[in-house]
Amino acid sequence: MSDTSIFASEADSAGTPDKYRIDRLFLNFYSRIRIQKEATLSRPRSYDESSVLKGAAQAFRRDGYQRVSIRDLEDATGLKAGSIYNSFGDKAGLFDAAFEHYNKTVLCGRIDRFSPTAAGIAGLRDLFMSLMHEPNGESYGCLITNSALELGHDDDAYRHVRFGMEMLFKFFAERLQAAQQDGTLHAGTDPVLAATKLLALYQGLLVLVRAGQDKQTLERLVAAEFHQLEDHHDI
Repeated sequence: MSDTSIFASEADSAGTPDKYRIDRLFLNFYSRIRIQKEATLSRPRSYDESSVLKGAAQAFRRDGYQRVSIRDLEDATGLKAGSIYNSFGDKAGLFDAAFEHYNKTVLCGRIDRFSPTAAGIAGLRDLFMSLMHEPNGESYGCLITNSALELGHDDDAYRHVRFGMEMLFKFFAERLQAAQQDGTLHAGTDPVLAATKLLALYQGLLVLVRAGQDKQTLERLVAAEFHQLEDHHDI
């Protein structure tokens, strides 16, 4: 199967809002990766894998791949080094598994929580606003964004970055196309071009949050952007 970008292919076609659902995107993208993993690392697990991967993802998100040591990962996951190597092969293997888990639970979970289909453009705005409110007042940004900046086009990490970026773009385009059809998108707005702009805004916000930019200012920026997108039926 080709590895080419899907940014401008599926999102361009008309269809119902449910055509490209989040769970289907995730399963289609990761099914091949998971089969390869299971063939090489099919060992019984004596720990809560979800908790381990969540802790590892948090460490990588906070400190970056290069700075995180195996000792740091022992602290973050509760596993000993031997268990990490036995279960995931090496640090890169744990990063790979943690990134997949992050995309499923954090990225997909955030979309499901803040922007369900029925919420329309308002749900998109809520999704963007949620970026300024990390748990426990943290400002570590996003593993996808941080990894894109740190690792660039590294082959192993980039497929996870690409999945996150493409999924967000398709989600934005799908939601804006639906808004265009029901008349809630500002007249004359190109849904695909606007989705690209929203992707740039989404990633930019995450960088600015990590850099310590004032969050109230960022919230006003989000409000202004979505005010422009919405059709207010002005006379």
